[in-house]
Amino acid sequence: MASTPDCAPLMKATSHGVFQGDSPLHYALPLVILQMCLVLILTRVLAYLLKPLRQPRVVAEIVGGVLLGPSALGRNKAYLHTVFPPRSLTVLDTLANIGLLFFLFLVGLELDLNSLRRTGKKALSIAMAGISLPFILGIGVSFILIGTISGGVDEGPFIVFMGVAMSITAFPVLARILAELKLLTTDVGKMAMSAAAVNDVVAWILLALAVALSGTGRSPLVALWVFLCASGFVLLCSFLVPRVFNWMSQRCPNGEPVDELYVCVTLGGVLAASFVTDTIGIHALFGAFVVGVLIPKEGPFGGALVEKVEDLVSGLFLPLYFVSSGLKTNVASIKGARSWGLLLLVIFTACFGKIAGSVGVCLMWKMPFMEALAIGLLMNTKGLVEIIVLNIGKDRGVLNDETFAILVLMALLTTFITTPLVVAVYKPAKTPSNSEYKHRTLDGRGSSTSPFRMLFCFHSVRNIPTMINLIEVLRGTGKREVLLVHAMHLMELSERSSAILMVHKARKNGLPFWKKDTNSGSDQIVVAFEAFQQLSRVAIWPTTAISAVSSMHEDICSGAESNRAAMIILPFHKHLRLDGQLETTRAEYRHVNKKVLEYAPCSVGILVDRGFGGTSHIAASNVNSLVTVLFFGGQDDHEALAYGARMAEHPGINLIVARFLLNPSATATSGSITIDIKESNTIETQTSDNDVIEEFKKKFLLKYNTVKYEERVVADASETEAMIREYGRSNLFLVGRMPEGVVVEFLKKNSECPEMGPVGNLLISPSFTTAASVLVVQQYHTQLSLHSLASLREDGTTDWVDS
Repeated sequence: MASTPDCAPLMKATSHGVFQGDSPLHYALPLVILQMCLVLILTRVLAYLLKPLRQPRVVAEIVGGVLLGPSALGRNKAYLHTVFPPRSLTVLDTLANIGLLFFLFLVGLELDLNSLRRTGKKALSIAMAGISLPFILGIGVSFILIGTISGGVDEGPFIVFMGVAMSITAFPVLARILAELKLLTTDVGKMAMSAAAVNDVVAWILLALAVALSGTGRSPLVALWVFLCASGFVLLCSFLVPRVFNWMSQRCPNGEPVDELYVCVTLGGVLAASFVTDTIGIHALFGAFVVGVLIPKEGPFGGALVEKVEDLVSGLFLPLYFVSSGLKTNVASIKGARSWGLLLLVIFTACFGKIAGSVGVCLMWKMPFMEALAIGLLMNTKGLVEIIVLNIGKDRGVLNDETFAILVLMALLTTFITTPLVVAVYKPAKTPSNSEYKHRTLDGRGSSTSPFRMLFCFHSVRNIPTMINLIEVLRGTGKREVLLVHAMHLMELSERSSAILMVHKARKNGLPFWKKDTNSGSDQIVVAFEAFQQLSRVAIWPTTAISAVSSMHEDICSGAESNRAAMIILPFHKHLRLDGQLETTRAEYRHVNKKVLEYAPCSVGILVDRGFGGTSHIAASNVNSLVTVLFFGGQDDHEALAYGARMAEHPGINLIVARFLLNPSATATSGSITIDIKESNTIETQTSDNDVIEEFKKKFLLKYNTVKYEERVVADASETEAMIREYGRSNLFLVGRMPEGVVVEFLKKNSECPEMGPVGNLLISPSFTTAASVLVVQQYHTQLSLHSLASLREDGTTDWVDS
């Protein structure tokens, strides 16, 4: 009779199934599948539960690993020997380490050596202080541990491992926390990231030294040979890797898929480098990390590698590493008051060393105390790299069970407290104050000579051509003030957003985002933006907002306030299809627009882009566009008229202002609607409208022969819609979001997008045939009217279905 699986020295890969008497849990493949499913479910549930606390996912993964191990569920021996039997751990550890190899390759991709070389003295000194003080304190603590719970260990490697464990800052985890807190593009965020990047590189060098020292008890010459061979490997890679990958990157133009052969060569190179470093004796992880660091960051190649590798590695394989670590962590090994006292000592020493070292240097650089404290707290972030250090120390016999458990809990707690403490102590200053922010609208600017500031937001390259052409026609020719445009790229922070994308965008925040490499396919955009930079009266300042869609409006509103914008221009949540109909780009963008309309510190325009000016920048001499302002009355229409008046100063713009008035002879007859409006409000609005129109006619009608004013008298809804359709040949409609007056009541009916107002909804409805773009304008008010707020809270009808 064949031996049973329980007696077999090795687990077979696959079973024959339960119907043939095999238990799947006695075979490697079904067992590892069960383990992976269990890990994924637990870590995702924990991540969901910790999300309200704004914790990075690594916290949930560390906690999940500890819970699955002997500290919690593993106390049940039947569970532990069934789901994680000792014979299965080799397979689990192998898969976990393969995932870890590629994750550290991605971590290496996040570190830009060119940026490190440009790191300022301030960030460099913060990094050095954030390493030196905790490293020294870690050495002191190591002597205490050697005299208590870690007796008998090899003192040299133990001291170095403790110093490294205390001094690490987890760069990828820090990037995620900064993005969650909207600090990624602030001075504090940039400083913390620069210092953490330096810290990361130094920590890896120290870890390589610790690993070299922690070999078997052979001659010290062995450690020297290991270190020399490792140095030679890094030098060889420094010579070969950039040249090879530069050659590959040049053959991967922007917008084109990366050749599958190049991806395979890269992944094979990562594995080969890992094999070499493992052979040398400094752990396979170093080879993968070195290759990632040395791959050039310019061009699309690095981003393509991240997209292809990240989801599988960080979503599936990496959580296995935390379980592998959790199975070695037994919190029950921390027994007695002495051990718990040592845990508190280790936590206090790690936090004090990082925070005190960083804060002290920040204060020397005359930074405000709260900013210095925030940087100190952020530099105290631990994470995956800490767990790697501890696992290597455990595998090498440098750390025993109790010391290992203490250090894992230290890493978990220091990361857990980072977000709440930073939120508590640091509130980014909001500048300027309301007293400095005067021009929040276009209407009423008068002859001001202060810079005319606008904030244009875009989600993708699709929004840029129309944005450029709008900036062009807003330039005018007779304005004395400078047009200053802030262009904000709205990037979504999702669970799969890798630190490489966030960090590189943040690093380039405020720098021209159109500086692509020469092989990029977006030459038209590059030329257009650079041409604008050359114009003396137009300055374009690019910024990047990286946030979850649910809080994207906060970045837009704070960006408008800090830049003192008079108007925000947002892209509509639908884009134009080839058949001329509007199709939803992303429904979440509608939520962003509604929130901006509600909370904006200035006027807002929502742009329905049907290709105003074409797909590329039109030179000033070639502009020939017809812009129509549909004027019914009210503050929003005043703002739309002011916007049109600004455009009218451009010689290539023909402006028509069509004012709609109620036919005095129209009476409430059958088939008409009943209008209930307070008479005093109507008279007041009409008086204000008349004043605005008269001022416009005085300033523009006689001065510019390209400006026309028409009054259209209507009696009912059908007549109103028919007259609006007569302007369908325009290139751009300017309309108020919530116009007032008797005539506009004809147009109020159930609509798909109530936030666009009655006129805006008519112009974007499938039944209205036009190629004109539409800009729906809302004038800034300290408090929106109840009617205006109600339109933002409605979801609208679903009568207009995207076909």
